[in-house]
Amino acid sequence: MNQLDLLLESFRRNGRVNAVLLGTLADADLDLSDGRGGWTVGQHLGHMAHFRLDWLSNISPPHAEGLPAAIARDGESFRLRLRDPAELGRAFAIGDDAALGAVQDAITSGQPFADPWNEGTYPSHPAHFLQHIIVHDSHHRGQVMALLRLGGRPKEQLDKLEEHWAIWRE
Repeated sequence: MNQLDLLLESFRRNGRVNAVLLGTLADADLDLSDGRGGWTVGQHLGHMAHFRLDWLSNISPPHAEGLPAAIARDGESFRLRLRDPAELGRAFAIGDDAALGAVQDAITSGQPFADPWNEGTYPSHPAHFLQHIIVHDSHHRGQVMALLRLGGRPKEQLDKLEEHWAIWRE
C-alpha cells in the first residue's frame, strides 16, 4: 500500500470511528456539558461536522456546495442545527466524501487548493487536509468522551465505546 492509499484508508477509518460514537448517542446526550461554560457534546460534534464545510468553502468551494450546515452562527457563538445524531452522522459522511473528492481532484489536476487567507493551504500536499481532519476530529472526540463520562455515562457503556480502537488495529 502506498503512502497516499494508507492515508486515505486512515481517513475512512476516522469516519468509521465517528459513526461508532454517533451511533451510541441519544438526543439528550447532545446537551451534556461541563457546567462551566464549555461546549456541549452537540456543539463539539456540530463543530466537527462543520469543519469540513467551513474549510472546503475556502479551499475548494465547488466541493462545499450542498453540504449540510450542522451549526448556525450567532455572533461569536454558535448553536447546533442538526439535533438528531443520525442527521449529524449523515453530515459527517457527506462532508468526508466532499473532502476526499477535493483532495483527489487537487492531486489529479496538480493544482493547489485556493488560499484566500494567504496563509498556505496545505502547500506540501493536498492530502494534508485529510490529516488535519483526522487530528481535529480526534481532539474533539476526546472532549466528547470526557463530557459523556462527566454526564454519568455508565462505565460499561464507556468501555463499549472504547472498542472503536479495534478499527485502528485492523
